[in-house]
Amino acid sequence: MIITTTPGIEGKNIKEYKGIVFGEVVSGVDFVKDFAAGLSNFFGGRSGSYEGELIKAREDALGEMEKRARGLGATAVVGVDIDYEVLGQNGNMLMVTASGTAVITD
Repeated sequence: MIITTTPGIEGKNIKEYKGIVFGEVVSGVDFVKDFAAGLSNFFGGRSGSYEGELIKAREDALGEMEKRARGLGATAVVGVDIDYEVLGQNGNMLMVTASGTAVITD
């Protein structure tokens, strides 16, 4: 399945719009990752533990969106947007939402 941020797919015609589809993931960040990220902040550099969590959450959200598009009989998702939010009292939850329009192409 083609998943793209563009409103169309070069060389393909959109034959039918199936509707907007979403994929949502809420992920908790644990103490070990918080501690490792704190060290990165103190000494400088990137936080591999947070980056890994972010990558996994994004891939899971895109996978969920694709699954829902397939359920509608779509062959592609266009106009994809990915949003990130921090949730929880202590900001220890990460929500990633992917959304787009499920379509059938020729």
